[in-house]
Amino acid sequence: MPEIIITPTQIHLRNSHISYVIGILEGGIAAHLYFGRRVERFCAASVLRRWGLPADGSLNLQNCGLNHTPQEYPACGLGDMREGALIVRSADGTASADLRFVSAEAEEGKYSLPGLPASYGGEAMTLRLTLRDELTGLEAQLLYAIFDDCDIIARSAILTNHGGGELVLERAASLCLELRDSRWDLVTLSGDWARERDVIRRRLTPGEMSVSSIRGASSLLASPFAALARPETREAAGEVIGAALVYSGSFYAGAEVGSRDATRLMLGLNDRHFAWLLKPGERFAVPEAVLTWSDGGFDGMSAQFHRLCAAHIVRGRFAHAERPILLNNWEATYFDFDENKLLAIAEKAAEVGVELFVLDDGWFGHRDADNSSLGDWTVDARKLPGGLKNLAEKVHTLGLKFGLWFEPEMISPDSELYRAHPEYAMQIRGRAPIESRNQLILDLSRADVRDFVYHAVADILSANPIDYVKWDMNRNFTNVGSLELAPERMRELPHRYMLGLYSVLERLQADFPDVLFESCASGGGRFDLGMLYYMPQTWCSDNTDALSRCRIQWGTSMVFPPFAMGSHVSAVPNHQTGRVTPIQTRANVAMSGCFGFELDLNKLPEEEIEAVRAIIARVKRLRKTLLYGDFHRLLSPFEGRDTAWITVSQDRREAVLMFTRDLSQPDTDEPMLTLRGLDPALTYTVLETGETYGGDELMSSGLCVALPQGDAASVSLTLLGA
Repeated sequence: MPEIIITPTQIHLRNSHISYVIGILEGGIAAHLYFGRRVERFCAASVLRRWGLPADGSLNLQNCGLNHTPQEYPACGLGDMREGALIVRSADGTASADLRFVSAEAEEGKYSLPGLPASYGGEAMTLRLTLRDELTGLEAQLLYAIFDDCDIIARSAILTNHGGGELVLERAASLCLELRDSRWDLVTLSGDWARERDVIRRRLTPGEMSVSSIRGASSLLASPFAALARPETREAAGEVIGAALVYSGSFYAGAEVGSRDATRLMLGLNDRHFAWLLKPGERFAVPEAVLTWSDGGFDGMSAQFHRLCAAHIVRGRFAHAERPILLNNWEATYFDFDENKLLAIAEKAAEVGVELFVLDDGWFGHRDADNSSLGDWTVDARKLPGGLKNLAEKVHTLGLKFGLWFEPEMISPDSELYRAHPEYAMQIRGRAPIESRNQLILDLSRADVRDFVYHAVADILSANPIDYVKWDMNRNFTNVGSLELAPERMRELPHRYMLGLYSVLERLQADFPDVLFESCASGGGRFDLGMLYYMPQTWCSDNTDALSRCRIQWGTSMVFPPFAMGSHVSAVPNHQTGRVTPIQTRANVAMSGCFGFELDLNKLPEEEIEAVRAIIARVKRLRKTLLYGDFHRLLSPFEGRDTAWITVSQDRREAVLMFTRDLSQPDTDEPMLTLRGLDPALTYTVLETGETYGGDELMSSGLCVALPQGDAASVSLTLLGA
C-alpha cells in the first residue's frame, strides 16, 4: 500500500519506487520540494538553499520572495512573476490570490472528480491539501493520489468561492511542477492530419517553450502530454518525467526556465479562450493530470503510463478483453454502397476469419457525400431498404458482429435537424457560420442538445443489434458562441462543451455496457486519456500506410498501450500516400494494436487472401500478448530507416518482435536488435526459424534479423520461452 506521511512542515507521498514531497513553509506557503526515486526521509534544507531560500523555510514575502519559491500551486499577481497555475480576478477588476495552508488530510482510495474523467481504483492513497485566500474567500483543495501498482501521481484541484463576491477564474492549471535546474529536453507529440504524434525533442532555454490547442479538442497538431528528459536520456536509460492530461479539449503544456536556471512545468486547460465565473458558494473542478518519473528512459516512462491506462483509465467489460478483428467498409466503398455490396464484403470477411463488420459513414439521411444529413440519424432506405436491423441480422448470421459509425457531435446545414433547430449549432449571434467539412458543431453546453445527442445514438442502439460504435468528430471549434449562455459566461463554452460530451458518454456507457466504443476525430485528433476513459480504443490515424504508421504508432506508444490503438490493414496503392507495400508489412505493423482491415477483400488476389487467412489466425493466437503485453520500442523511425518494437506477455513466456525497414540498401549488414522485457533465466525459441537463445543473450548480445529484399520489408517473429 502506498503511504502519505504528514507532519507540520512536510507531506511525503511514496510507494515502493517514487517519492513526492511537499513542504509547508513559513506563512503557510505550500512548496514543491522533490519528485523522483523513493527516499526514506527528506531534509528540505539543501533544496531550499538551492532556491536561494533560508534553510529553515522562512520567507520574506514583502520582497517578491515568491518569485524564487518552488510552489505547488502558484497564483499570479502577488510577487511571483513567472507564469502561474492560477489567475483569479475579483469584482474590483484586480487579479491576485494568496493561497495559504489550511489543512492536509490523507485517506485510502482514489479521489473522483464531478463530471470529469479521472483515474480510478486500485490500491491508492489520496491527499487533500487545502489552501485558502482569506481576502477573496477562494479555497483551493489540491488533490493528489498515488498508486501501488504504477509509479504515477495523479493531480487535480477543486476551487471553491467561499467569499461574498463573484470571482472569475482566468487560468486554472491541473499541474505545476518545480524543478531546480534547466538541464532538460522538452519532449512533445506534434503533427497534423495523417501524421499524428511525431516525437519532437527540444533543449530547454531561458523563457517559455510549449505546445497547446485552442481547437476545442486535444487535436491533431498537439497531444496533451509533455516530458522532461535529461539530454543523455534514451529509450532504455536516463531520467525522464512525463505528464499527461486526462482531458479531451483545448489544453496547454509547457516549461518555463526562469532567472535562476530553474524549470516550471505546467499542464492544464488552455486559458486563451477560457474564463469561469464563480459565484459565492460555487466550485470548479480542474481536469486531472497524471505524472510519472523514471530512470529507465522513455521505455520506463511509457511502461508506467501503459499500466495506468490498463488498470486505472479504461473501464467496463472491454478493459481487459480480447478486441475483435474488424473490417470497416470506408476505404472499400466510401459513400457508394448498398446492402448487397456490403454483404458481399462481409461474406468474404467472415470466410477469412474476421469477427466484426463495421458500416461507416453514409447510411443515414440522404448522405452521398460529406455535405449533408449529419443530425438526421434515420436510415437511408435507398441504400438499406430493409433497414439497419435487417442488415445487422444478416451480418450476425454470417458469424460476424456488427458495428456502426456515428458523428453525433456535428450538424449539417443541409439537414432536417438544422432546418428545425438552427439554434442547436455553436454560433456567434449575428455572424455567418463558418463550415468545415460542410458541417457545424452542436452546442453541447445546452441540456436540450445533450438530450438530442444521447437519444440519437441510444435509439439506434436500442432498436438494432449493434455490437460496436465508431464515434467520429471531424472538425474543430470556430464561431465559439452559444445562443443560450449569458455574456459573462461565454468564455466557459469550450469547457462546458467537454463537460456536456462527457455527460452524454457516461450515460451511453452506463446504458449500453456491451457495446464496444471506439473514438475517432479525423483519425487521431482526440487521442487522449479523457476519451480513453469512456471508449477503450481510439482510431490512431486516417493514414493507414504501414511506413507512416511506424512513426504514428511509435509516437502514440509514448503514452498509450497497444490495446488503445486502432490499427488496420488497407489496400494498395495506399489511399493517403499512394505507396505500395507488401501485405505482410502492413499486417506486421497493424497487429501491434486493435487489428482490422480497411478494404474490400474480394478485390485481393488469391495468394493474398491465403496470406490474410494466415495473418488473422496468427493474430488470434497472439492477441492477448499483442494487446496486453509489455510494449518496448527498440529502433526508432525518427532516427533512421528501421523500426523495431517487441511486445512481451505478462508472464514473459511469449513475445512478438516487429522489424520494418523503409528503403532497401545494397550490401548492408542487418543490425543486432537488443531486445528488452524478456526473462533472462528463460530459453527462447524463435518459432519461425527454430533458433534457440537465452533471454539474457537476447537482451545483451541481441538478435540479428534478416529482412527480405525490397522496400518496405518487414519481419514479425514469435519468441516462446521455456
